Amino acid sequence: MTEAIDKSELETRAARLVEAALKAGADACDAVAVTGVSLSVDVREGKVEETDRAEGDDVTLRVFIGRRSASVSANTMDDPKALAERAVAMARVTPEDPFAGLADPELLLKQIPALDLLDATEMSAAELKDLALAAETAGLAVAGVSKSGGASASWRLGGMVLATSHGFIGSYTTSRHGLSMTAVAGEGTGMERDYDYDYQTFFEDMEDPALIGRRAGERAVRRLKPQKLTTRTATVLYEARAARSFLGHLAGAVNGAAIARGTSFLKDRMNQPVFAPGIRVTDDPLKSRGAATRPFDGEGTAATAFDLIDAGVLRHWFLDSATARELKLGPNGRAHRGGAGTSPGATNLTLHPGNESLEEMMRAAGSGLLVTDLIGHGVNGITGDYSRGASGFWFENGEIVTPVSEITIAGNLKDMFARLRPASDLDARYSTATPSVAIEGLTIAGA
Repeated sequence: MTEAIDKSELETRAARLVEAALKAGADACDAVAVTGVSLSVDVREGKVEETDRAEGDDVTLRVFIGRRSASVSANTMDDPKALAERAVAMARVTPEDPFAGLADPELLLKQIPALDLLDATEMSAAELKDLALAAETAGLAVAGVSKSGGASASWRLGGMVLATSHGFIGSYTTSRHGLSMTAVAGEGTGMERDYDYDYQTFFEDMEDPALIGRRAGERAVRRLKPQKLTTRTATVLYEARAARSFLGHLAGAVNGAAIARGTSFLKDRMNQPVFAPGIRVTDDPLKSRGAATRPFDGEGTAATAFDLIDAGVLRHWFLDSATARELKLGPNGRAHRGGAGTSPGATNLTLHPGNESLEEMMRAAGSGLLVTDLIGHGVNGITGDYSRGASGFWFENGEIVTPVSEITIAGNLKDMFARLRPASDLDARYSTATPSVAIEGLTIAGA
């Protein structure tokens, strides 16, 4: 159904908006046109609960009058002249922002690279239903699973165009396939639930639905009869699914907007050690088939991969043009488009693996906590203080002894980053990719 995304039509919409804004009196402007179609099917206990199909179009025009700017959005292009005139009128009365403006022309992407982002496979509701039912059936077949929490399969196709008044026009289309299953184990007040999922750009890269369902069921059963821990200090291992949260905390701390505001606990750590010497974290916007891959950023800037953390040392902030100007630095192609303008952020962020397996790390630690799920958002971005609810498994002599729940892990991200050690089991499927990690000496608050 690639014909559903007509890039030439999107380009025409964006170009018409830019032309209308300049005629209305804008000094500079850019326009984004996006479109998408999606289909999802949810099942529970062998029956379809919901089938949802959505199609949408949206255009956003951002105009500049000197250092004043305004943005307007619409889901139709019936009257681009009126839309442009409204945006210009709004810009004339907004306060000046000394850092506002389009990206410098010399930084714009000159040629769109091929990044393998579009799978032409079109999924029907019947096919999605079969995938979801296959995952649910496999989950329910696991001994100890008492019921299904539901399974969902989805497909999405999207297109995006950016046009600017200094001559840039670029477009790309993406596809996305998803499948998830939630299993419930036990009965009454002793029930536990867990899930598994996969999301990929290409359908051929998706995991077998039976494997997803079986893992969801096995994870739920493992959680039955959890114990509480007394308060203690111990080595904490985070399996890869939970460890991804650390890259999220890192990305927030090195966001140029937070650095400019002075609200990051890493604001004074550029070119200083943040992690142990062997740690490497990369950000790659051009990763083939990546979940956050894009040929250009939200300003049309060409972007390349870089080592955010090199041998443990912080080497970059995430910057768009506005934050780069404020910090007196050069932008690095990390502008994300949203709302009235852009904001900086990560693309495909990867913590590179170490040499030890998770099992080897458990044996080396002897005893400790293996975290499989985290609860809440208890991180102070200014101080780095960390306090999050968790559940998982207590292990002794390198072997899992019992599931545990209702615990809180506390520390400070500055110290936690410095002690973090990655395992070898990198899960590279998602835009935030990590292996499992181990951190010694964390406080576990229990009963």
